[in-house]
Amino acid sequence: MLKIGRYEDESRVVVAPMAGVTDQPFRNICRSLGAHWLVSEMVTSDRRLWHTRKSALRLRYDEPGPRWVQIAGADPAMMADAARSTEALGAQIIDINMGCPAKKVCNRAAGSALLRDERLVGRILDAVVAAVAIPVTLKMRLGWSPQERNAVRVARIAESAGVQLITVHGRSRACKFEGDVDYRAIAEVKAAVDVPVLANGDITSAWQAAEVLEMTGCDGIMIGRAMQGRPWLAAEIDAYLRRSRIDKKPDSSEIKRLVIAHVKELHQFYGEVAGVRIARKHVGWYLREPVAGDFRKRFNRLESPQEQLRELKRSLCTQQELVA
Repeated sequence: MLKIGRYEDESRVVVAPMAGVTDQPFRNICRSLGAHWLVSEMVTSDRRLWHTRKSALRLRYDEPGPRWVQIAGADPAMMADAARSTEALGAQIIDINMGCPAKKVCNRAAGSALLRDERLVGRILDAVVAAVAIPVTLKMRLGWSPQERNAVRVARIAESAGVQLITVHGRSRACKFEGDVDYRAIAEVKAAVDVPVLANGDITSAWQAAEVLEMTGCDGIMIGRAMQGRPWLAAEIDAYLRRSRIDKKPDSSEIKRLVIAHVKELHQFYGEVAGVRIARKHVGWYLREPVAGDFRKRFNRLESPQEQLRELKRSLCTQQELVA
């Protein structure tokens, strides 16, 4: 059982916030396959940018709950204002980004860059928790670099501020996504606080998820990049954690239907031009290498929703091109 404020569920698997991935169409597909906990794409705390089409789409929450929304920024007052506004738009849980290693985020002293200033961390968390009536969670890394690890201290600051769940990615900001994940360091964070802790980083299968939970003692796991092209993975892991078995993996024909449904929703959500462009990367994630190379080249040259859907229906799966 995972509990965040008044929200609770037997599932202990959370789909991570990923810019350009966990948009509303992707979340809808994951939910349709059995996922319960999903975090939206990161939204900037600078409300002056919310008028852009990208931000407006990220701020659409006309979907089942719990609606868990991640915000990012480095100014406590701005973060608090963004949290209040996001709550008014329908968010039911607010997540604070202190884990993103991307340069464009860290260059604004946001994301994992915040871990270098523990006093600022405390001010941001205090401000956001005080600003909203809904639960606040935190996603973070082990520290700025392998030599500057402070995850335990930051987790204690978060707990004191009233944060109700902490997700720990088992690398530092300097490591980005390279090198081994330090699950023992995540276990140290779990042992240091009483609030629920999620383990995150390089978890790609149900069996690995079970091993990570045993190794860390965490309350659940967060799955990131492994979800790309496998929106059924969260439910698959959840089933294994509950019953020590996977009921059924989707076969190629089922995945084909899923891909077509996903692409249709992308077209509808983003419009014809953007929807076609965004569909290309999602379809690419569904495909298995190296067989899929020729199909991907053909598909990426298509310019209309009708052409994309026609090509998917005509030739997808003819050579077992899908990841199963």
